[in-house]
Amino acid sequence: MDYRDRIISDYKIMLGKPVIRGTRITIELILRKLAEGATHKDVILMYPHLVSEDIFACMQYAADIISKEDVLLSVAE
Repeated sequence: MDYRDRIISDYKIMLGKPVIRGTRITIELILRKLAEGATHKDVILMYPHLVSEDIFACMQYAADIISKEDVLLSVAE
């Protein structure tokens, strides 16, 4: 699965934040729910428009974004 099939970014929808296609549910919201301890099933129950593949797409998107970040190393004093 390619997350680009499920996630879009359009300045007319949520000011361009990435969302699940066909919804106004942001990737950020889904990732925050998961980080707070919600399970995939919990998220789907909260947002019945979603399917499991949408949640996996969010995680793939996040991994892809993080893989392209520059890493700043801090020097221990």
